[in-house]
Amino acid sequence: MKSLLIILILIIVAIVLLKLAIGFHTQRPSHYAGTGPAFDLRKHLSGPMKSEGMIYGPRGRVSSRFVADMNGTWEGETGTLTEDFVYAGSGQEQARRWSLMIGENGKFTATAPDVIGTAHGEVSGATVRLTYRIKLLEDAGGHVLDVTDWMYLMENGVIMNRSEMRKYGVKVAELIATIRPVSP
Repeated sequence: MKSLLIILILIIVAIVLLKLAIGFHTQRPSHYAGTGPAFDLRKHLSGPMKSEGMIYGPRGRVSSRFVADMNGTWEGETGTLTEDFVYAGSGQEQARRWSLMIGENGKFTATAPDVIGTAHGEVSGATVRLTYRIKLLEDAGGHVLDVTDWMYLMENGVIMNRSEMRKYGVKVAELIATIRPVSP
C-alpha cells in the first residue's frame, strides 16, 4: 500500500512538472524570430478590422461568443486601437480604446481604461505577445485577471489571437479570435 501511494505521488509530481514545462505559457517571442510574414503593428493593426471570437471558461466550455468592429490609427510611433464588442445571446456591448506606443527592439506598451497599469508587448517575426492585468466589468464579476495575448499573423493578413487569462496563477479563461482587415 505504501509503495502504491509513493507511485501515485510520483505520477502527480511528474504531471505537474510536465504542465510547467510545456504549453501556452512557455512560449517566448524569441521562439518566433525569423518567422514570416513579419508582423508590423502600424500596418497590421491599422484601418477597419473585424474580429470574431469565443471565450472558454475554466472547464473548457465556451462561455461567451462575440463579434467586434475594430479600427487602428497611427501617428508615427503612437497608435490608437478601438474595439467595439457585441456578445452573442445577450447583445451586451463593450468598448475598449487602446493607446499604443512603439518602443525599441520590437517592444511596445499599451494602455486602456480597463487595463491596470501598462501592458507590455513584443513583436517577433510573425507574432505579437502582450501581457497585462485587466479588470472585468462588474457584470462579469469585476475580477482582476492576468492576461497573456498572442497574435499570429497569417500569410493572407488575418491575425489569429489566442489569449489566456489567469487569477492567482490558475487559468480561468481562454480566448480564441480572428482579426481580419475590412475594406473601407
